[in-house]
Amino acid sequence: MYDGFNPYFYAKSQALKRKYLLPLFLVFQIVVLKIIRFFPEFIERWYSNGLYVFISNSLRISLGKLPFSLGDVLYALLIIWAIRWFWLLKKNKTIQSLAPRQKWKAISLSILSFLSIVYFLFHLLWGLNYYREPLYEKMKIKREYSDADLALFTQKLIAKTNAIQLGLMKDKNRKVVVPYSKSQLFEMNRNGYQNLALEHSMFQYSHLSIKKSLFSIPLTYMGFGGYLNPFTNEAQVNGLGPLYSFPMTANHEMAHQIGFASESECNFIGFLASIKNEDAYIQYSGYSLALRYCLRNWQARDEKKVALFLKTIHPGILANFKESEIFWKQYDTFIDKGFHIFYDNFLKMNQQKDGMEGYSKYVDLMVNYFKQHSL
Repeated sequence: MYDGFNPYFYAKSQALKRKYLLPLFLVFQIVVLKIIRFFPEFIERWYSNGLYVFISNSLRISLGKLPFSLGDVLYALLIIWAIRWFWLLKKNKTIQSLAPRQKWKAISLSILSFLSIVYFLFHLLWGLNYYREPLYEKMKIKREYSDADLALFTQKLIAKTNAIQLGLMKDKNRKVVVPYSKSQLFEMNRNGYQNLALEHSMFQYSHLSIKKSLFSIPLTYMGFGGYLNPFTNEAQVNGLGPLYSFPMTANHEMAHQIGFASESECNFIGFLASIKNEDAYIQYSGYSLALRYCLRNWQARDEKKVALFLKTIHPGILANFKESEIFWKQYDTFIDKGFHIFYDNFLKMNQQKDGMEGYSKYVDLMVNYFKQHSL
């Protein structure tokens, strides 16, 4: 007796269901993340201080000794694969024979399936750190400060930076020239995190895995000093920029590695790790970058104040600032503006409402932190 079962149509329906499975999983992930942002304590305990610690340490132990960035190689292979996929798509007679609507549906489902897998791996391996408890809550740092507080902090920064510059160069008019290689600076940065962890155990860093990016030229045109590869936990630093700012940039990316996603928090942690370092060149990197951010903050508040502060800063420090300005200006094109818009929106989608402005928000953390601690 015929029971109505048709193996061909059953197999076809199952294949159709599989095509929708990953795109639907992507929708599910987005909904879950919308809910999970209301439970930062859960993320802090079970992910950032639990699963992520195991994942990140495992990746840094296994990949840290590689002399090149595996993450950059994987990105390069991904770009080549994507180009080949689109080329083969045009050659695929089955796809091309479909009606336009069916063809775009098939292509869209394939792309969404791929994005679903990437989206899952991104959040599993690192991205859930966007939803952890804010650093100011964990460290009990206030969020408000007055112009007088900022002025006092800026004056202290100037005094510190002036003293280190003069101590290093023996001449207030000479810019600081770092005598170390980039590889040496990576190793030396450990010292700052070791000293910082003695005061705040949450900043414990182990298993160095930080490298010069293979994409330093593209990164420069994009306007970035470095980035963390969330899939391999390798920290990448742009190898082309001025060397005096290199240690602070590396410390920022190392902060991402230990599970901090906020750009302002990583700037703050990187600053603390820089000034806690026993090497004066690395201290200078932290102090000088913090001073630049404070001056930018004043630029928006009171330009007359900026002029007064500049008169008290050693010419050698200003020469370093000029060095950075000249370097980045030569790569200033529509490319970096486009990527900054993209990254600004990416940050806003991931719990960082200030977007790219978040980088400068670490001034808030510094001013209020050093109300209670000596600079």
